[in-house]
Amino acid sequence: MSPATKGSLAEYKRKRDFLRTPEPAGATPRRAKRQLAFVVQKHAATRLHFDFRIELDGVLKSWAVTRGPSDNPRDKRLAVQVEDHPLEYGGFEGTIPKGAYGGGTVMLWDVGHWEPVGDPHEGLAKGSLRMRIHGSRMQGEWSLVRMKKDGRSARENWLLIKHRDEFAKDEESLVLSFTTSVKTARDLDEITANARPKSARAKTTAKAKTSPTPRARRAPADRRATPGHGKRLPAFVDPQLATLVDDMPQDDGWLFETKFDGYRCLAAVAGERVKMYTRNGNDWTRRFDQLVAPLAQLTKGSALIDGEVCVLDDKGRTDFTRLKQGLAAEAPLVFFAFDLLSLDGVDLRKRPLLERKERLATLLGSLPDDGAIRSSSHDLENGQRVLDALCAKGFEGVIAKRADAPYRGGRSRAWLKVKCERRQEFVIGGWSPSTRRDSFASLLVGTWLGDTLQYRGRVGTGFDREEARALARKLSARARQTTPFADVPPNIARGARWVRPDLVAEVQFTEFTPDGYMRHPSYLGLRGDKPAREVVDEKPQPSTGPVLSAATGVEAAARRKVRLTSPERVVYPEQGVTKAMLVAYYDAIAERMLPYIVDRPLALLRCPQGRAKQCFFQKHDTGGFPAAMKTVEIADNQGTVDEYFYITDVGGLIAGTQMNVLEWHLWGARRDKVERPERLIFDLDPAEGIPFADVRTAAQDIGRALKGLGLVSFPLLSGGKGIHVIAPIARRATWESAKAFSRAFAQHVTALEPDRFIATASKARREGLIYIDYLRNERGASAIAPWSCRSRAGAPVAVPVSWDELERINRADQFSLDDAVAQASEGDPWPGYLTLVQALPRFDG
Repeated sequence: MSPATKGSLAEYKRKRDFLRTPEPAGATPRRAKRQLAFVVQKHAATRLHFDFRIELDGVLKSWAVTRGPSDNPRDKRLAVQVEDHPLEYGGFEGTIPKGAYGGGTVMLWDVGHWEPVGDPHEGLAKGSLRMRIHGSRMQGEWSLVRMKKDGRSARENWLLIKHRDEFAKDEESLVLSFTTSVKTARDLDEITANARPKSARAKTTAKAKTSPTPRARRAPADRRATPGHGKRLPAFVDPQLATLVDDMPQDDGWLFETKFDGYRCLAAVAGERVKMYTRNGNDWTRRFDQLVAPLAQLTKGSALIDGEVCVLDDKGRTDFTRLKQGLAAEAPLVFFAFDLLSLDGVDLRKRPLLERKERLATLLGSLPDDGAIRSSSHDLENGQRVLDALCAKGFEGVIAKRADAPYRGGRSRAWLKVKCERRQEFVIGGWSPSTRRDSFASLLVGTWLGDTLQYRGRVGTGFDREEARALARKLSARARQTTPFADVPPNIARGARWVRPDLVAEVQFTEFTPDGYMRHPSYLGLRGDKPAREVVDEKPQPSTGPVLSAATGVEAAARRKVRLTSPERVVYPEQGVTKAMLVAYYDAIAERMLPYIVDRPLALLRCPQGRAKQCFFQKHDTGGFPAAMKTVEIADNQGTVDEYFYITDVGGLIAGTQMNVLEWHLWGARRDKVERPERLIFDLDPAEGIPFADVRTAAQDIGRALKGLGLVSFPLLSGGKGIHVIAPIARRATWESAKAFSRAFAQHVTALEPDRFIATASKARREGLIYIDYLRNERGASAIAPWSCRSRAGAPVAVPVSWDELERINRADQFSLDDAVAQASEGDPWPGYLTLVQALPRFDG
């Protein structure tokens, strides 16, 4: 190795202790070859990222790409240049020990070679490196473009950009489509579980592949996938989930399907290539490998199909226990398809359910009744009769779905589930000892309530001997000294053994006791497809909920003595929501909304012809408003006095709706002390393409940072793309001090993580970042009110949620009008907000 190469690896070697880490030390000389190496490694360090590396001058020039490469030319992915790595690092896959530099699992995500377009040294020096990549997954022309330094970070920030060529896509698909190692076909969890610090592990893996078992010969189709060959595999999307209710909906417009007892699965098909995702996006193609071949025969194009993988008993019923056993014993699997989300690259999720089902039926054609791929039938009439018939035959229950509804990821009331008997998931937190050495007497299980695991009872039946032994081994490997539960009865805790609470069991039972414990529980099996942290109590809700009918709205307006004109005017054309129905919404939601909006100066978004037509903001009274819309005189920053709107009761909400108000925006102060703000708000606005999961994590980080300064905060789903983090403060601070604090805080957060956040409003500089908008904390600025509708497709609502509930939210616009009313009926998501007194802390960054 040349002295120049050694010198370029000095920083790499300085950061690592090679007695601890299995990473290569960089002692292998460069091999003579013509092609320049290219590699991308998926790295689950403190924050998951992708390391992009290209060979030049005998080393791997390296960049950390926060969100991974995108084959959509519109996506400009932040790439932070890091230290050079040795060439042999391009073959490294394994786990770096916790506590070591870069601790975490490293996956070989892509390998190949690259060609510079032009002089690469000149390109690096000038900050514009153009290249052709020949990888297994990344292909075609790409560029690395250096960003201007802003003085906040010593690191050089670049953008990784795909050129528009035959390999470019209109939607990002690389990172979502490929989740396993290009070398060993393992996911991160499998690499972590098997990793050893010796390279012999890779040799053992390679040796095992030369003599496959009969099961291994049916290679999962994602390993056969070749980018650029045929259609691109559709990417994973968040599945739509059903809300548990206690009875069947009685109104029209529903269809009814069998509730299957299996694993929810999204099947991505592109010709002969197939990938099968669990509800959480895990790639289970290998587990469901016997379904790959029949799925690959469905179309020469591409499709994303929603369905359930099941095993049938001798009476044709789906049986989860047999499914668990069948995955090990290779019992025949059946995929019941019930929805079509995309077809030949066309996204169908905005189309009505019945239309999607018609297209699914055409795609599936005339499949045999006893085949591996089957169409899930549905009934358009009398859901109660369907439920009674299925329960009598021993099925699990019924799913009721709005026939005209679009497909929306996350849980909503457009899909309802009614069960024949109670069953749900529980987290295993311990076990009671048995007289048998290799087993247990019962499992101790619970559900999460916030940050505490609540004990829900013992499960001692439903196991066979082999299953109990296997489960006992899993429990022994998770042993811990202390209980994970918040409250276990002393007689149960005495002699119990505790475990790390990361296993999820499905349990059938009759009911909960008044103390919250299960009656007559029976074990059904482990759920490897559901994260333990998401397991909470499933509480059946009324199936109907408050009805947002036009008649209800007209009646509410009359009751509040507001004259409602054109009640039939359509406000949200996609949903058919009229002005009268919107009045019904505000009448239903008023108890929750009014405490946050009354007596605050308002800015109104008015849409006289509905949300799809021209809308405009209005702050001042120009006459013609009903008396329930009141005004207060406030001088602006230049001293000009104007009349601002405010309301005092539900009549004001209805009066505003009569005047075609679709969005209610409020000041951060009340009219009696307009110079004293009562809250701080940090509006997290993600750039195009940033997934909501990143925004959710960002809000949680902002909330924790504020808590560290002594400020309790609350999250508000904006109803658009972002989240508002709101901290109430005592009405003693000035607008100047509130803005100064929020600016210093936002700039401090941005300086700590410039690859995630930006605090300047420049659209040009926000690519790939989350904008922390602190400017809403200045006098005269406004922000969307909690529970206000938004003038957007889908009739979304800005809904306040708890920090615990935020963990389970998949979109900032997840709640429609009906969903919001149902959410409001479950209790106050912000307990303590209105009575919390917090002084504005000192903070200078």
